[in-house]
Amino acid sequence: MRRRSPARWLAPLALVTCAVAIYTVVDHELLSDDGGAKTTSSTKSSTGNATGTTSTTKRKSTKKSKTYVVKSGDSFSVIASKEDIDIAALQEANPKVDASALHPGQKLKLPR
Repeated sequence: MRRRSPARWLAPLALVTCAVAIYTVVDHELLSDDGGAKTTSSTKSSTGNATGTTSTTKRKSTKKSKTYVVKSGDSFSVIASKEDIDIAALQEANPKVDASALHPGQKLKLPR
């Protein structure tokens, strides 16, 4: 009887391994994009202050800022009308967020 080549089971195994690796990288990038926007916005709000005391007060107030969790079918205009805010202010509060690529569960910072 003829012996089968190891490539018959190694090729599918390599394909599955590559798919898992790609999924892990993409999932990590999506999670880090949401966290990166939050860190950047808090850094921007604290850098405009002249004194250390005011900076500390600013940081505490940014933690209390409102957020909105995107639901299916939401857009910037729908969120702005629900929250009774200006669309431009919402976009300014979330500069790294692509308005055409909102996904359910994504958190947006709401302007005051």
